Amino acid sequence: MLPVLAIVRDRSRSLTLEPDQELWIDRMPGLEPGSELVFDQVQLVRRDDGSVAVGRPVVEGAKVVAEVLGEVRDRKLHVRTFRRRKSSRRHLGHRQTYTRIRVREIQA
Repeated sequence: MLPVLAIVRDRSRSLTLEPDQELWIDRMPGLEPGSELVFDQVQLVRRDDGSVAVGRPVVEGAKVVAEVLGEVRDRKLHVRTFRRRKSSRRHLGHRQTYTRIRVREIQA
């Protein structure tokens, strides 16, 4: 018996989701922790009986409901540029912000 699985479209990315999965997605401003996030552009659904529904381009009536857990920040990336003999050095840092979600259910 195969687990339920869905491939959804989230802005510019495709995400493979399973029930009770926790993951980080690109930041979605304006969402409070505990709020509900619905992915309605489902491209593929694999049901628990093993049948697969493929959308053209989306599966009609399918959606994935997720719960927002909050925002997290990734580790800091350090970018250093250096040119020899030029007295040219530069150091930049970057920390990406993500929205943490937990998939509640996949409705097919």
